Amino acid sequence: MYLARDPKQLGNIIRRARKRLGLSQKQLGEKTAMRQATISLLETGNAAARLENLLTVLAALDLELQVTPRAKDWDKEMENYL
Repeated sequence: MYLARDPKQLGNIIRRARKRLGLSQKQLGEKTAMRQATISLLETGNAAARLENLLTVLAALDLELQVTPRAKDWDKEMENYL
């Protein structure tokens, strides 16, 4: 399970999943009927990316979006990783 709290973190998850499957951005774009540039925007965490595109890419990578309550001490936990 991966945790993403901002667009950049979510983009990194998408990039890692794509690479794990051995797909280029162009190949993922073809699989999802999107331009390579759109895949790039999602992977860089561009906040203007459309939710519909994000969900399509996640499905193509065999991932799903799950929403859960935020951990109460997240900021303190992150200090340990920085």
